[in-house]
Amino acid sequence: MQYWLFKSEPDVFSFEDLTKKGKAGQEWDGVRNYLARNNMRQMKIGDLGFFYHSNATKDVVGVVEVCKLAHPDSTDTTGQWECVDIRAVKPVPVPVTLAEVKASPKLSKMALVTSMRLSVQPVTAEEWKIVCAMAGL
Repeated sequence: MQYWLFKSEPDVFSFEDLTKKGKAGQEWDGVRNYLARNNMRQMKIGDLGFFYHSNATKDVVGVVEVCKLAHPDSTDTTGQWECVDIRAVKPVPVPVTLAEVKASPKLSKMALVTSMRLSVQPVTAEEWKIVCAMAGL
């Protein structure tokens, strides 16, 4: 299993919005970055990820699951962009802020710290365990 982090501005699409989509989940569309697209191409059904609210609160607020493999992005008219579908698994008991992640020496190499602008990021198994513990999971 691999782990990921998906970023979204909560006023555009929040973890609550994803939760309302139920088991069907939501196409993670609109991503227009080659590295983020390539990350989605590597995902497998059942991979887990953190849902991160960017800009407003800058925190990990939930756990998601990949429920559909990479496929053409329905919002793309060029045919070059792909996306996966994800569904909400559960909210985290304690949101983990970007400041808390940056303050942890063990997370200093996490993509959230080193590649902050990337909207779909890999998370190592060790980083996953640490952030889960910080979130009360």
